[in-house]
Amino acid sequence: MRTNAKKTGAVKKRTLPVAVGSPEPIELPDGMWDRIARKAHELWEQRGRQDGNDLRDWFDAEDIVMEEIHEARE
Repeated sequence: MRTNAKKTGAVKKRTLPVAVGSPEPIELPDGMWDRIARKAHELWEQRGRQDGNDLRDWFDAEDIVMEEIHEARE
């Protein structure tokens, strides 16, 4: 996935693509993209490294990470 951030030496924030009718991309907090990516990779490995479910793994990883964050705030 491409980012809109220019390489300036600062920490890059990754953004999600703009949805139709959406005014601007959604910015993810620092480190969130990497955390979700690591969890998605972990899910892929747990499934026996079976291809074809990358989007499902990503969405499941998002749910898991968001739940972890929610639980940590309580």
